[in-house]
Amino acid sequence: MGIHDDAAEIRACGWRTLAALHGLIDAALEKALQAEHQLSVVEYTVLEALSRQDGWHMRMQQLARAAALSSSATTRLVTRLEDRGLLSRYLCMDDRRGIYTELTPQGRQLLAAARPVHEAALEATLAKATEIPELAPLVRALGELEPAARAAPTAV
Repeated sequence: MGIHDDAAEIRACGWRTLAALHGLIDAALEKALQAEHQLSVVEYTVLEALSRQDGWHMRMQQLARAAALSSSATTRLVTRLEDRGLLSRYLCMDDRRGIYTELTPQGRQLLAAARPVHEAALEATLAKATEIPELAPLVRALGELEPAARAAPTAV
Protein backbone atom coordinates (compact mmCIF):
# COMPACT_ATOMS: atom_id res chain seq x y z
CA MET A 1 0.00 0.00 0.00
CA GLY A 2 1.41 3.41 -0.97
CA ILE A 3 1.24 6.74 0.87
CA HIS A 4 -1.77 7.78 -1.22
CA ASP A 5 -3.58 4.56 -0.33
CA ASP A 6 -2.79 5.06 3.36
CA ALA A 7 -4.22 8.58 3.28
CA ALA A 8 -7.37 7.33 1.56
CA GLU A 9 -7.79 4.61 4.19
CA ILE A 10 -7.30 7.13 7.02
CA ARG A 11 -9.99 9.37 5.51
CA ALA A 12 -12.30 6.39 5.03
CA CYS A 13 -11.73 5.25 8.61
CA GLY A 14 -12.44 8.77 9.86
CA TRP A 15 -15.63 8.90 7.83
CA ARG A 16 -16.77 5.51 9.17
CA THR A 17 -16.10 6.69 12.72
CA LEU A 18 -18.05 9.89 12.15
CA ALA A 19 -20.93 7.94 10.60
CA ALA A 20 -20.96 5.53 13.54
CA LEU A 21 -21.11 8.37 16.06
CA HIS A 22 -23.79 10.14 14.04
CA GLY A 23 -25.87 6.95 13.86
CA LEU A 24 -25.58 6.39 17.60
CA ILE A 25 -26.61 9.97 18.38
CA ASP A 26 -29.39 10.05 15.78
CA ALA A 27 -30.97 6.84 17.10
CA ALA A 28 -30.86 8.05 20.72
CA LEU A 29 -32.31 11.47 19.86
CA GLU A 30 -35.05 9.91 17.73
CA LYS A 31 -36.06 7.54 20.52
CA ALA A 32 -36.10 10.27 23.21
CA LEU A 33 -37.88 12.93 21.13
CA GLN A 34 -40.50 10.47 19.86
CA ALA A 35 -41.18 9.09 23.34
CA GLU A 36 -41.51 12.46 25.03
CA HIS A 37 -42.85 14.81 22.35
CA GLN A 38 -43.83 12.80 19.25
CA LEU A 39 -41.14 14.63 17.28
CA SER A 40 -38.64 13.14 14.86
CA VAL A 41 -35.05 14.33 14.86
CA VAL A 42 -35.56 16.16 11.56
CA GLU A 43 -38.73 17.83 12.86
CA TYR A 44 -36.82 18.99 15.93
CA THR A 45 -34.01 20.21 13.66
CA VAL A 46 -36.47 22.31 11.65
CA LEU A 47 -38.06 23.83 14.76
CA GLU A 48 -34.64 24.53 16.25
CA ALA A 49 -33.33 26.08 13.02
CA LEU A 50 -36.36 28.36 12.83
CA SER A 51 -35.91 29.39 16.46
CA ARG A 52 -32.42 30.73 15.70
CA GLN A 53 -33.63 33.09 12.98
CA ASP A 54 -34.10 36.78 13.44
CA GLY A 55 -37.85 37.26 13.29
CA TRP A 56 -38.36 33.47 13.64
CA HIS A 57 -38.69 32.75 9.91
CA MET A 58 -36.71 31.26 7.02
CA ARG A 59 -37.16 30.75 3.31
CA MET A 60 -38.06 27.19 2.41
CA GLN A 61 -34.77 26.63 0.56
CA GLN A 62 -32.79 27.80 3.62
CA LEU A 63 -34.79 25.42 5.75
CA ALA A 64 -34.08 22.58 3.33
CA ARG A 65 -30.34 23.24 3.68
CA ALA A 66 -30.54 23.49 7.47
CA ALA A 67 -32.38 20.15 7.68
CA ALA A 68 -30.28 18.49 4.94
CA LEU A 69 -33.42 17.63 2.96
CA SER A 70 -34.48 17.93 -0.65
CA SER A 71 -36.97 20.65 -1.58
CA SER A 72 -39.81 18.16 -1.94
CA ALA A 73 -39.02 16.44 1.39
CA THR A 74 -38.89 19.85 3.07
CA THR A 75 -42.27 20.78 1.62
CA ARG A 76 -43.80 17.53 2.92
CA LEU A 77 -42.21 18.04 6.34
CA VAL A 78 -43.34 21.67 6.57
CA THR A 79 -46.86 20.62 5.60
CA ARG A 80 -46.91 18.03 8.41
CA LEU A 81 -45.63 20.56 10.94
CA GLU A 82 -48.07 23.18 9.67
CA ASP A 83 -50.94 20.68 10.03
CA ARG A 84 -49.87 20.17 13.66
CA GLY A 85 -49.96 23.95 14.21
CA LEU A 86 -46.21 24.16 14.89
CA LEU A 87 -45.29 26.49 12.04
CA SER A 88 -46.85 28.57 9.31
CA ARG A 89 -45.94 29.62 5.78
CA TYR A 90 -46.44 32.92 4.04
CA LEU A 91 -45.32 34.65 0.84
CA CYS A 92 -42.25 36.85 0.91
CA MET A 93 -43.44 40.40 0.22
CA ASP A 94 -40.35 41.49 -1.74
CA ASP A 95 -40.15 38.27 -3.81
CA ARG A 96 -43.53 36.70 -4.50
CA ARG A 97 -41.83 33.44 -5.51
CA GLY A 98 -40.32 33.07 -2.04
CA ILE A 99 -42.11 31.39 0.82
CA TYR A 100 -41.19 32.01 4.43
CA THR A 101 -41.72 29.53 7.23
CA GLU A 102 -41.95 30.58 10.84
CA LEU A 103 -42.65 29.03 14.21
CA THR A 104 -46.06 29.48 15.75
CA PRO A 105 -46.41 30.07 19.50
CA GLN A 106 -47.32 26.36 19.77
CA GLY A 107 -44.13 25.46 17.88
CA ARG A 108 -42.01 27.61 20.19
CA GLN A 109 -43.69 26.01 23.21
CA LEU A 110 -43.05 22.46 21.93
CA LEU A 111 -39.45 23.31 21.10
CA ALA A 112 -38.91 24.74 24.60
CA ALA A 113 -40.29 21.51 26.10
CA ALA A 114 -38.30 19.26 23.73
CA ARG A 115 -34.96 21.07 24.05
CA PRO A 116 -34.07 19.64 27.50
CA VAL A 117 -34.97 16.13 26.28
CA HIS A 118 -32.73 16.63 23.24
CA GLU A 119 -29.87 17.97 25.36
CA ALA A 120 -30.14 15.15 27.92
CA ALA A 121 -30.21 12.46 25.24
CA LEU A 122 -27.27 14.06 23.44
CA GLU A 123 -25.24 14.35 26.63
CA ALA A 124 -25.99 10.75 27.68
CA THR A 125 -25.16 9.40 24.23
CA LEU A 126 -21.89 11.29 24.01
CA ALA A 127 -20.97 10.03 27.49
CA LYS A 128 -21.71 6.46 26.36
CA ALA A 129 -19.70 7.03 23.18
CA THR A 130 -16.61 7.99 25.22
CA GLU A 131 -16.62 4.39 26.49
CA ILE A 132 -16.23 3.08 22.92
CA PRO A 133 -12.51 3.26 22.09
CA GLU A 134 -13.07 4.00 18.38
CA LEU A 135 -15.47 6.87 19.12
CA ALA A 136 -13.82 8.43 22.19
CA PRO A 137 -11.27 10.58 20.28
CA LEU A 138 -14.01 12.06 18.10
CA VAL A 139 -16.19 12.84 21.13
CA ARG A 140 -13.23 14.55 22.79
CA ALA A 141 -12.59 16.58 19.63
CA LEU A 142 -16.24 17.70 19.59
CA GLY A 143 -15.91 18.84 23.19
CA GLU A 144 -12.90 20.96 22.28
CA LEU A 145 -14.65 22.97 19.57
CA GLU A 146 -14.78 26.70 20.16
CA PRO A 147 -18.27 27.93 21.15
CA ALA A 148 -18.57 29.99 17.94
CA ALA A 149 -17.77 26.93 15.84
CA ARG A 150 -20.41 24.88 17.70
CA ALA A 151 -23.08 27.53 17.14
CA ALA A 152 -22.28 28.19 13.48
CA PRO A 153 -24.90 26.89 11.05
CA THR A 154 -23.76 24.01 8.90
CA ALA A 155 -23.46 24.52 5.17
CA VAL A 156 -25.05 21.72 3.22
